[in-house]
Amino acid sequence: MEIIGSIIKGAINLKGALTSEPNHVDAQQKVLEKLLKTASGTEFGMKYDFESILKAKNIQEEFASKIPYFDYHQLLEQWWHRVIDGEENVTWPGSPDYFALSSGTTGKKSKRIPVTNDMIEAIRSAGIKQVEALSNFDLPASFFEKGIMMLGSSTDLQERNGHLEGEISGISASNIPFWFEGYYKPGKEIAKIDDWDKRVQRIAEKAKDWDIGALSGIPSWMELMLQKVIDYHKVETIHDIWPNLQVYTSGGVAFAPYEKSFNSLLKHPINVIDTYLASEGFIAYQERPETDAMKLITDNGVYFEFVPFQPEYINQDGSLKQDAPSITLAEVELDQDYVLLISTVSGAWRYIIGDTIEFTDVECAEIRITGRTKFFLNVVGSQLSVNKMNTALRELEEKFDIEIPEFTLAATRINDEFHHHWYLGTDSSVDNETLSDKLDEVLKNANKNYKVARSKALKGVKVTTVPVKVFSEWSGSQKKKGGQVKMERVMSEEKFAEWESFVSENISTIN
Repeated sequence: MEIIGSIIKGAINLKGALTSEPNHVDAQQKVLEKLLKTASGTEFGMKYDFESILKAKNIQEEFASKIPYFDYHQLLEQWWHRVIDGEENVTWPGSPDYFALSSGTTGKKSKRIPVTNDMIEAIRSAGIKQVEALSNFDLPASFFEKGIMMLGSSTDLQERNGHLEGEISGISASNIPFWFEGYYKPGKEIAKIDDWDKRVQRIAEKAKDWDIGALSGIPSWMELMLQKVIDYHKVETIHDIWPNLQVYTSGGVAFAPYEKSFNSLLKHPINVIDTYLASEGFIAYQERPETDAMKLITDNGVYFEFVPFQPEYINQDGSLKQDAPSITLAEVELDQDYVLLISTVSGAWRYIIGDTIEFTDVECAEIRITGRTKFFLNVVGSQLSVNKMNTALRELEEKFDIEIPEFTLAATRINDEFHHHWYLGTDSSVDNETLSDKLDEVLKNANKNYKVARSKALKGVKVTTVPVKVFSEWSGSQKKKGGQVKMERVMSEEKFAEWESFVSENISTIN
């Protein structure tokens, strides 16, 4: 039966050989021009005079000078509330058929992000690019006949005011092409189950009926699903159920924090391929196995800009100051954190997606996600990004031979002095004081700003360990279980008080 897989693999290899690599800088220029031409007759396009921008000698420079930065709330208040109410031609021609619900990592109220038919097509095209990139990985022909387990949010989209709403993973799964349906698992019936725990239970019950070759989903939720399947069938690893599992496409968050705990569920290593699918669009995917960086999709309906991630450019709520400088893809440098801005075929303009990235290869336009603008801890000058936090915790894992896939922290006052209070999700028996001392030492050695802060206003570090499951239960309590949900890494004092109250009330019932 491998003949079908051989044909598919051969076709992918041929397509890759015939497709030339775009010039990413030129591709971005063309994307911006097309966005501006398409939306020039919208109310947004007329307000900001897209026609005159298109006539400028330097279109990218003129675009940046005329259009302000928008975070979600600014775009909602000024423009998107009208799109949600059903008005047409507001920030993009026509009216979107879908809205992606995203509560992100803060607050219980869902954001409603327009998803146009142009964006659906862009996401589908990006997905095909990712499949074509599999030709760069050493996969046998038989792999291309196996099922793909896509663990996203429910595909049971809700109708509201003439459009459908759901998380982007559910919207994408509900729009898969007909030829892919035979590979797609858990299938339409199970995928429509809204309750995440019930959906995972059904996956566990049906798991032996499927020959899964690839997994796709957020690492934290994928781990919980795999553990449920393992426990249900009373086996040691997921390969005892799915022996042909060879690929996992992660997405949206750094995989490194989950690597040790994820690998413990496997009998042997598999290919881990990163992707970057956000509610606002398909941003990037890993194209080659020799790096874990992802290539920006520069020719597919999303125009990128970058703001150097410096404290003086960021407001306390994570939004950008309007005088912060932006640069284009032609101007980026290696090893510099940038706030990512996007303009898209869904009518987002100079939109602050909330993520910070760094370039690992400028020529290939390859990036890594380094954190979130709201998860930047600088209350007392420590300048800790999520990337630096993750790196420090990987050192703790190595030092004590433990797993720490989840964490959160806040700058808190203890006896009127500032401390960083970390909650680490781990099942290890290393005591809190030992972890605290080592974490403090690692951060001092790696970050001069943190070391200076520790000699002044930042008086100490406190570590509290809790079972990993506490984090998923917390997400569930916030009405955000499963799907594209990401744990908030840095909390405000108010949010942290809620977290501590939740932990105190529920720790005894969480195993």
